[in-house]
Amino acid sequence: MPLSPDVPVSTRLKLSAAWASTMFCYLYCDYFELYVPGKLSDMLQGDMGPLGQVTQAVLLGTGTLMLVPSLLVFLSVALSRNAVRWLNVFFGLFYSAIMGLLLVMAGWWFYTLFAAVEMMLTVYIAWTAWRWSEDR
Repeated sequence: MPLSPDVPVSTRLKLSAAWASTMFCYLYCDYFELYVPGKLSDMLQGDMGPLGQVTQAVLLGTGTLMLVPSLLVFLSVALSRNAVRWLNVFFGLFYSAIMGLLLVMAGWWFYTLFAAVEMMLTVYIAWTAWRWSEDR
């Protein structure tokens, strides 16, 4: 039986898929950034750009920033509706704000593109979670 393009998709799956897409954007953007001239030499010297020198605290902070959306891929389908809704509203807005700041600071075009797409995805996440009613 062929799948219809109009098969309803649950809000939970939409949120989970949006977080997965966001994570792919984060990963690919960071990968492409390795090709920016001087980036690898700075990394080898322990320089994390605007975050300064590499420390355990800086790596813990940046790791936590990436851990949260990674976990939300799973948590969006595993937790209660109310918890999923509020976590997605909060973190969708939080990551939108971060990407908004990075969008202003972006110097390379690829970074601007990724920041804009990531921001659209996280705004979509917050908006979808906010509009999530009991019957959906």
